[in-house]
Amino acid sequence: MQTSFDIVVIGAGHAGVEASLACARMGLKTLLLTLNLDSIGMMPCNPAIGGTGKGHLVREIDALGGEMGLAADDTLIQMRMLNTGKGPAVHSLRAQMDKRRYHERVKSAIERQENLIVTQGEAIRIETRNGSVSAVLTDEGFRYECRAAVLCSGVYLKSRILIGEWSRLSGPNGMLRSEGLSDALRELGITLQRFKTGTPARVKRSTLDFSKMEIQYGDVPTPSFSFLHPDGLELEQDTCWLTYTNEKTHNIIRQNIHRSPMYSGKIHATGTRYCPSIEDKVIKFADKDRHQIFIEPEGRSTEEMYVQGFSTSLPAEVQLEMLHTLPGLEHCEVMRLGYAIEYDCLDPTILDLKFMVRNVPGLFTAGQINGSSGYEEAAAQGLFAGINAALYVKGEEPFYLGRSDGYIGVLVDDLSTKGTPEPYRMMTSRCEYRLLLRQDNADLRLTEKAKRLGLISEERYSFLQKKKEGIQSALNKLDAHVPPSDALRAYMDSIGEPIPHQGATLFELLKRPRVRYSALLSLFDNLEPLDKNVEEQIEVLAHYDGYIEKQRAQVEREKALENTPLPSDLDYSKLNGLRLEARQKLNAIHPVSVGQASRISGVSPADISVLLIYTKRGFTQP
Repeated sequence: MQTSFDIVVIGAGHAGVEASLACARMGLKTLLLTLNLDSIGMMPCNPAIGGTGKGHLVREIDALGGEMGLAADDTLIQMRMLNTGKGPAVHSLRAQMDKRRYHERVKSAIERQENLIVTQGEAIRIETRNGSVSAVLTDEGFRYECRAAVLCSGVYLKSRILIGEWSRLSGPNGMLRSEGLSDALRELGITLQRFKTGTPARVKRSTLDFSKMEIQYGDVPTPSFSFLHPDGLELEQDTCWLTYTNEKTHNIIRQNIHRSPMYSGKIHATGTRYCPSIEDKVIKFADKDRHQIFIEPEGRSTEEMYVQGFSTSLPAEVQLEMLHTLPGLEHCEVMRLGYAIEYDCLDPTILDLKFMVRNVPGLFTAGQINGSSGYEEAAAQGLFAGINAALYVKGEEPFYLGRSDGYIGVLVDDLSTKGTPEPYRMMTSRCEYRLLLRQDNADLRLTEKAKRLGLISEERYSFLQKKKEGIQSALNKLDAHVPPSDALRAYMDSIGEPIPHQGATLFELLKRPRVRYSALLSLFDNLEPLDKNVEEQIEVLAHYDGYIEKQRAQVEREKALENTPLPSDLDYSKLNGLRLEARQKLNAIHPVSVGQASRISGVSPADISVLLIYTKRGFTQP
């Protein structure tokens, strides 16, 4: 049995899957160590991938050669594009998944990957030599030598399940929890905190009355997560349903709120703000007379239906009573109860911008261990940490993504620079350059970087080149000046758009909000039909041209601060002019640049001005 590896990845959830695949694909001998082989790529909560902000992450994972987008396309049962009533910056894909098939698809990718071995076992200790990672020990007594480790332990560290007054020391879905790793991390000088999340009940499909609910269809034609599927997908989609809570539901919750672990004081961990329990919704939003509840299939081979929006940790009999007040669920049978789960995680400000623990060289972390929530956030971190672990072992320069490079860059910077007092969730509002970082152009932004890392196939790269060439060719043709012909005047009049008396370039015409490329194509012989993804890019570039240029100029201005480095061993307590709080925060995080320093909570604009003066003086005192 092989006991020596380049890298050991601990945990096989969404973070561990992407981390281990990235390391192996970059040529490193990799071990994926998991508590249970049946939990590889498991979805213990929502049977969905994507959503607002999260869909951007999945597209970026795919553009960088990750697995999540491909696995989702292969096993989804419904797909919808969210926020279509708004601009393209916030369009986000969300897919309902077949949970079992997704797990099987991901497990198969792990098992077939060259350079990757997966085995079941519990990591209980991370050994170091001269301060750097040297081995991972398991409870069975195996010792796996390695040069780096990626910790992707999810919600399993000292986890506890709670339902009303009842609790059990357990991982999600009745899985074993990790017993020894929390203490091992403390031995390495890592301080842990306690977070909490939860999940709703699952009910039996055949006991529901769908005639009392609103049907929710998927999009046709079906879009895809992966850029390897540019023409979308052809599949028969399942339906979801929408129902609502009512005053009866709310009264039951109010009468039993003292039995909720979050309100009784039984849970002291910090819960997620952006995925509140139904108890929190009713108590904190008392003015609302109803809340949306989506009924979503967990797969095509099961009767289980997920009650989305109804997360709860109230006692079993109360959950059943609440569910029976929902239209269509009056006679439902509960197959799994909702529960809360609390677990250990670390303060991500101990990580550098490579996601390596600063004081433990070779130890990288990713996913919910870093204080985040969600499958997509975990997978994005796993891919990023896996890439950097591989580069660390190879002795090559690390891989950085800035806030203007992608949502993954925003995620990494938010966690390592700002930290998080509660489970972190990606949202489009966190991204200041979101018009540049759309989900539709993730490949144009990131796939070249993935090629340099050796993470993508020639097939994927050829798709990128074809898309780039198509965009450039179309822009060249749109640069042509056209006179105001009768046919053009008739079209522009029909959509209520004026036309300059002297005519305009085709690109200038396309800038008009109501003008579409397909219409110009029918009017001008020099234009050619475009691939769907190329036409999408052309229309976005035209319709938002001024705004895009404004954001690009903003990025260029910010680059001056991002490109002003700060010494890694600088003692900020010795710099006169900095406030005490700024000195403490800067010494704790040790930012790599003035730009990163400017985003640290407690560092003021005045402190940044002081740092800029010191950078010009070579950090000598005035």
